Amino acid sequence: MQSNTADKVRSALSRRGRWSLGEIAFWLVAAGTLFFLPERHLILNEIAIIGLFALSLDLILGYAGIVSLGHAAFFGLGAYAAGILARNGVGDPLVGLGVAAIAAAILGFATSFLVLRGSDLTKLMVTLGVALVLGELANKMSWLTGGADGLQGISMGPILGLFEFDIFGTVAYTYSLVVTFVLFVLARRIVVSPYGLSLRSIHDNPLRARAVGIPVNRRLVTIYTLAAAYAGVAGALLAQTTQFVSLDVLAFHRSADVMLVLVIGGVGYLYSGLIGAVVFKVLQDVLSAWTPQYWQFWIGLILVLIVLAGRERLTDRIRALWPRSRRSLAADSPQPLQTTTAREV
Repeated sequence: MQSNTADKVRSALSRRGRWSLGEIAFWLVAAGTLFFLPERHLILNEIAIIGLFALSLDLILGYAGIVSLGHAAFFGLGAYAAGILARNGVGDPLVGLGVAAIAAAILGFATSFLVLRGSDLTKLMVTLGVALVLGELANKMSWLTGGADGLQGISMGPILGLFEFDIFGTVAYTYSLVVTFVLFVLARRIVVSPYGLSLRSIHDNPLRARAVGIPVNRRLVTIYTLAAAYAGVAGALLAQTTQFVSLDVLAFHRSADVMLVLVIGGVGYLYSGLIGAVVFKVLQDVLSAWTPQYWQFWIGLILVLIVLAGRERLTDRIRALWPRSRRSLAADSPQPLQTTTAREV
């Protein structure tokens, strides 16, 4: 009996891990923009970075149920870590990514124990407080961060010693897209694994998850640390591709914007951050060109309409356009786990 159940679980996980035609088409279209939209590579680079940043937030919000209003703390720390490293002569982009990921992961691990305490409101205040403290430290430590003037003098070397950053943003966008894809593949593998299923059971009912033997706190600390590292990499990408870091990377609106991206794309669905980043950045670009003074009003109005129309119904209709990929994509959405699945995990 146990053997049959284990075989069913392995079979289900194998099905969840398969790439659908819709997913492959999504990434082929993304790769196609490298060749068919050369004049838009600068804004596409921003979209790739925002998408990775939103993906990092979705890992803790959509899959673990940890709310955060200070996710910019990890984004900003990663940006400053990579920027300071490059300014001091270590201009290898990949080394900068590694250092940024480690620095953000350490901060995430150190603050995760505070975040796990209390209610959702407490978590909101703690995460927001961490970001505000880091922002003030960056402002005061101008000898290291540049303060209000920003971190200048960043000089990046060629990627893998071969590809120099160009003024048109082609190399920068290719670099950001490849890094985002690699980290997305890793995140996708995580959420369809037994570990990912245990996160969903914690999201749905932490008391039941603890009762069936899932180490809830350990799981939450791990995913929070991983999400922090992802956000740090996103910040490092911004610092490396723009070769400038300002206090803006730690500002509250960074956390608010990435939350808005997830609201637009949907929470608990790995592609939501990527799709939401595209929609948000395109709307921002179009509306700011149309009405520079009131573009935020129109984005706010669109957000209200999305909430009133029901974001879940909209995303269900979008998924219905990809019939063959629906089962695979549904595996990435937060659905109540069956009791047997939770017990097996």
